[in-house]
Amino acid sequence: MNPELQTPVPSPCISLCEMAPDTASGKGLCRGCLRTLDEIVAWGNAPDEYKRAVWAEIRRREAELDFD
Repeated sequence: MNPELQTPVPSPCISLCEMAPDTASGKGLCRGCLRTLDEIVAWGNAPDEYKRAVWAEIRRREAELDFD
């Protein structure tokens, strides 16, 4: 089952925490989970609806970004 469909929604963190400042219009994305710092900070207290929306953004980012 896709993680974004689970309840509770699991974190996308894979313990590869390195921000790439040249992504997300300068905001930076984590190279491991493709979240912004704001998304990472908000995750712990966020409702499942928010987490599913972040997962949707991660899927979109996966399709658009190429990390070397």
